[in-house]
Amino acid sequence: MAPLAVSQAAFLLALLSLRTSQSEVLSEHLPLIPESLNISINSKQQCLHLQWHVHNLTYHQELKMVFQIEISRIKTSNIIWVGNYSTTVKWNQVLHWTWESELPLECAMHFVRIRSMVNDARTPRSRAWSNWSPWMEVDEVLEEPKSFSCETWDLKTLNCTWDPGNDVDLLRHPPPTYTLSESFSGKKKICKHRNWCNWQVSQDSQETYNFTLMAENSFRKRYVSILFNLAHRVHPSVFNVELESRGATNATVTWMAHPIGDHFKFLCQVELHGEGKLIQSDISTEAPGQLSFSDLEPVTEYLARIRCAVANHFWKWSEWSGRNFSTLETAPHKAPDVWRTVKSMLGSCNVTLFWKPLSKSHAGGKILFYNVVTENQDEPSSVELSSIRAPANGTTLTLDRCPHHIHVTANNSVGTSPASVIGISGDLENKEVEEGRVQGTKDGINLSWKPPSGDVIGYVVAWCDRPWDLPCDLQWKKLGPNTTSTVISSDAFRPGVRYYFKIYGISPERMAQLLERKTGYSKEWPPSDNPRVSISNQTAQSFTLNWKDYSTDSQPGFIRGYHVYLRYKAKQCHPGFNKAFLSEAVCLGTTEDSVCCKYKIDNPERKTFVVENLQPKSSYEYLVTSYTSVDEGPRDSFSKITTSDEHSYVLVRVLLPMVFCLLLIAVLCYLKSQWMKETCFPDIPDPYKSSILSLLKPTESPHLTIMNVSDCIPDALEVVNKPEGSKTQFMGARKSLPDIDSTKLDYIYVLPGEKNHTGRGPCVCFENLTYNQAESDPGPCGHAPVLHKASPSPLELLTSPEHLLTSLEQSYTHAPGEIPAGETILNYVSQLASPISEDKESLLINPLEPELCSEYRMQMVMPLGFASPSPSANSNLSSITLLGQGEHGR
Repeated sequence: MAPLAVSQAAFLLALLSLRTSQSEVLSEHLPLIPESLNISINSKQQCLHLQWHVHNLTYHQELKMVFQIEISRIKTSNIIWVGNYSTTVKWNQVLHWTWESELPLECAMHFVRIRSMVNDARTPRSRAWSNWSPWMEVDEVLEEPKSFSCETWDLKTLNCTWDPGNDVDLLRHPPPTYTLSESFSGKKKICKHRNWCNWQVSQDSQETYNFTLMAENSFRKRYVSILFNLAHRVHPSVFNVELESRGATNATVTWMAHPIGDHFKFLCQVELHGEGKLIQSDISTEAPGQLSFSDLEPVTEYLARIRCAVANHFWKWSEWSGRNFSTLETAPHKAPDVWRTVKSMLGSCNVTLFWKPLSKSHAGGKILFYNVVTENQDEPSSVELSSIRAPANGTTLTLDRCPHHIHVTANNSVGTSPASVIGISGDLENKEVEEGRVQGTKDGINLSWKPPSGDVIGYVVAWCDRPWDLPCDLQWKKLGPNTTSTVISSDAFRPGVRYYFKIYGISPERMAQLLERKTGYSKEWPPSDNPRVSISNQTAQSFTLNWKDYSTDSQPGFIRGYHVYLRYKAKQCHPGFNKAFLSEAVCLGTTEDSVCCKYKIDNPERKTFVVENLQPKSSYEYLVTSYTSVDEGPRDSFSKITTSDEHSYVLVRVLLPMVFCLLLIAVLCYLKSQWMKETCFPDIPDPYKSSILSLLKPTESPHLTIMNVSDCIPDALEVVNKPEGSKTQFMGARKSLPDIDSTKLDYIYVLPGEKNHTGRGPCVCFENLTYNQAESDPGPCGHAPVLHKASPSPLELLTSPEHLLTSLEQSYTHAPGEIPAGETILNYVSQLASPISEDKESLLINPLEPELCSEYRMQMVMPLGFASPSPSANSNLSSITLLGQGEHGR
């Protein structure tokens, strides 16, 4: 801790010595003079008290200084005392010193000044006197009266006035006395007031007066004198100002002045004030006199005031004397200025009326309400009246498509104004009128138009600060029929705001026809924002800039085009671009190895630009700004883009079509495979949805139904092995499938049993591997493979649909239980491949476990005679399944 304390003490000592040295240096270079000298008088002790500051001392600095003080009396050159005052001066210290006078301070004027010198051993070289402060005057004796003057208002009495100045110490001294004396007459008068005194004019026709005013107290006297001609000091007085008469727009006032004499003429000034401003000023030479005012506004407060002076020898105006009065009310004598907007509705139109308030001179008084009369031109007797209370300046009407006349009048307590008539036609405004542009000047916005072909009684220019389909503060100006141009100036015009104008021609029938549309600015500004740019079609050598969403109508000026800036590392700009100056604000920040290029687009409707001739795998910076006639948009930061590799781009161009083609081929192959499956390998159909039912036409039995699978029990099974050469036919009682050896089976036949081989009835079986439909007697359906007559070959049946349909129809139309001799019974043809005879015979010796066949064939309907054909080795017909009468296929 001890080393730390020693180090801190050493640091503080060093800092203190540094501060001291700095103080000494400052004291050597900065002047230390007394300032803000203030002197006060102590009359009781007859002494002067001085106080002052010494500036330019640093914080906590102390110096020994000597101050030398000089005091003069009556004048500055008469120095009566010089002395020194030594003291130690601190920063921001107020110094005091007092001097006692041997002579009373009220007897003479005194002057004081002071200077200083540093008398400190630490600053030996700075021991020199500073400059003297300015002399300060100290005056406590009586002041000389100021502004002494005398005048008369009736040539009988003179009124003399003066300014006595500051009061002396009334606690120690009595107030001064004032004595007025006139040298020509030798008269004298002691004044009772300290600032004015009256003097009676002598009756001996004295014209010239020489007055002396003496101010006196216990220490001294003061004198002032004045010499004047009595006729030149006449100050008249005006009185009795009266209102002689008044009306709605005129008034007469009278006044009087105190008489002076027959040889004096008056000059009177009459002023009329209204609403806090001077309206009229006249001069009259009559007193008493009168003056009439005209062109006044009804129901308005006015002030008439008069003052007069002597015209022979002008001395000064009299004091103002006035009278307040108010004009009377009268009926409005001008029609309201009315305009309208029209909007289409279903079968009608919506009319909004606007009118401007009448001026006070035209209103005749306070407007109470407005009357709006609507007259249908097709039905003159159809008139509607509505009253709108003031101060409303518009209303809305719903009218049909017929032409109308609308009359608007203003009403006060005295009467009604003339009517303002406006016509509404059944036709809407011509919306195909093109919109032109206008430019603003310092005087306003200049408008001009072409006169219409028909007669007009005038024109109306209407304007708004928003598009016409939006609510806005509608303004309008009516012009004469011989006017085809005007300057629209308004205090409401704001720079950077787009205004929309419509110019109408008014026909003799008071109908308005839209002639032209205009839009413009009183003063254009630069664009408030720049377009938001997106990139498209980027390649290794180019990319496209898009700003189609940029709105030009909302900008504070007409967009004249765009500047496309491109910044990249190069020495020259691309063709079509111009090198931009680095001093331009938008190009600030461009390095020496880069170039800032600019392309100008003059068409404001063009909002795309293709940047071409670029280098692959290169970085570019771009910026798009809009511009008006004033300047371009704000300085925004550049956006960066890097072009792609040329080889990768080519690879993408090759791979993408290839991938697309492969996907297309895969989809086509999938669809084709589905089609092939449905065509070649259809799903098992539903018998209730079979199309064969529509071919069968029952004649006797209307109760044919499709048998369920569970209702069909086979009489016998014929199992055929796949190897060719053996043929075994299994006949007899039913056997269940589990009794057959577990050997792979390729074909399964359902054969007729041993019973009920006679009395077979016709059996109809069709189109399904598992299901069939039969029409028969309650007796069993015969399935003996007996051919009643020569039948066509199975192949012929399979390929000849007409044979199939004929056999089905013939079998189906017979009555149950009847089989005509020599006709074929139709049985179901299995989808299983037809086995050879060797396979059938082998079933009796080596029964096999049944197994479904994986090969399917087209299902057909065949005659019963082909139930057990003797196929050859190359036979590829479907096998035939025969069911016993009354049994069900399973």
